[in-house]
Amino acid sequence: MSDVLPNPDEPSPDVDATIHGGGVTGQAGALRMAIERPHRVGRLVLMGPGGVDTTRGLPTPGLKRLLNYYKGSGPSMEKLTEFIRGDLVFDGSQVPESVIQERYASSIDPEVLAAPPLLGPKGLPNFKALDFTRDPRLAEVQHPTLVLWGTEDKVNRPSGGRSLQKRMPNCDLYLFSKTGHWVQWERAEEFNAVVTSFLQQDAHALERLAA
Repeated sequence: MSDVLPNPDEPSPDVDATIHGGGVTGQAGALRMAIERPHRVGRLVLMGPGGVDTTRGLPTPGLKRLLNYYKGSGPSMEKLTEFIRGDLVFDGSQVPESVIQERYASSIDPEVLAAPPLLGPKGLPNFKALDFTRDPRLAEVQHPTLVLWGTEDKVNRPSGGRSLQKRMPNCDLYLFSKTGHWVQWERAEEFNAVVTSFLQQDAHALERLAA
């Protein structure tokens, strides 16, 4: 995370707040930043983020496949196809071969292979670090937050959305029916509309004040 998070002691006069989103690990990093460096965060957009309720049940089959992708025999088209079509989306038949090939090429990039991501914790796990719902500071995150989750997510349990909403005072939750983990891909038009509306709220508030 040290390569991702800016130094909190360094002034940043050009940036008042940051909006965060991204993939599973990127969103977990964004939520971690909101907890540890709240002055650097504005609005949060989280889509089926990792690190939520992870210690309150056994890992999902999808998460197991994700964490094992670089282990054993290593990356393969067969592994990735099973994961994408079987775990990431509600209807795997809708994922074209080109998407899988593109993802596979990225997964075997030499720089990625040199430091594979998502290998899981080593040794005795730090439950507070692995699961945001174990961190009491989560309740102190005041940032407006939008959580989006597919009800058929097989990687990160959709119940995590309710867990975040229960603990975060300004958290809105949007659930997509018949949708897996890849909400932004399966429901792109609706996803874009919901996120755009959420991000525009600050601008609308400023317009009302100026009127």
